[in-house]
Amino acid sequence: MKPENYHQNTSYKLITLQGVTRVYGQGRVAMYALRGIDLSVDPGEFVAVMGSSGSGKSTCMNILGCLDTPTDGKYLFEGVDVGRLSRDQRALLRRHYLGFVFQGFNLLNRTSALENVELPLIYRGVPVVERRIRAKEALASVGLEGWETHTPGELSGGQQQRVAIARAIVTHPRVLLADEPTGNLDSARSREIMELLTAFNRELNITVIMVTHEAEMAAYADRRVHFLDGVIDNGHDSERKNK
Repeated sequence: MKPENYHQNTSYKLITLQGVTRVYGQGRVAMYALRGIDLSVDPGEFVAVMGSSGSGKSTCMNILGCLDTPTDGKYLFEGVDVGRLSRDQRALLRRHYLGFVFQGFNLLNRTSALENVELPLIYRGVPVVERRIRAKEALASVGLEGWETHTPGELSGGQQQRVAIARAIVTHPRVLLADEPTGNLDSARSREIMELLTAFNRELNITVIMVTHEAEMAAYADRRVHFLDGVIDNGHDSERKNK
């Protein structure tokens, strides 16, 4: 089931933030995490979001992932005003259109790689046989064929992040939101993960929005967006690369 009145309209940007502000607290203790953000993302784009701690980049990602809502301004997803959706409708949007990859992997420790990847399909009510096939295909696509029965404790950090990516893409999301996906990995494993994300972006046309503090990882993206004190710092280079 998709959010009521939800429809794909390619005449719109995939993602648009218009004057988005996020304030925590009130009065003298109010803290402005975002101060009127304007941002748009095209279908199939790979965007790196950068900035120091407290710059607002994580708050922005939480809003894009429907994990938080703006205090003011609009978040449009394919032209649909997400702010007008109910909590249940936002959950459905998140479940059907978004995939998530985290720095800490966020895998279930006592559950096999295959079962971890199946989890979002269970939430979507996919029948057992179909979800098992799709989970195996997703694991194979990240180079983990034959590792289906291994638990996270039996996998390296790089392999655990591959499982997490397989879990994120098994639902064929429109957007993959990656929060410091290489933060816990060495340089070699980091490059492998970035090559995977780039391949899914180019070959499957999955839009990738990635938070990173590493310039080397950001270089894989088509565009870099820098946050500073709750605003987008236009003084940094945000030139698009040619694919």
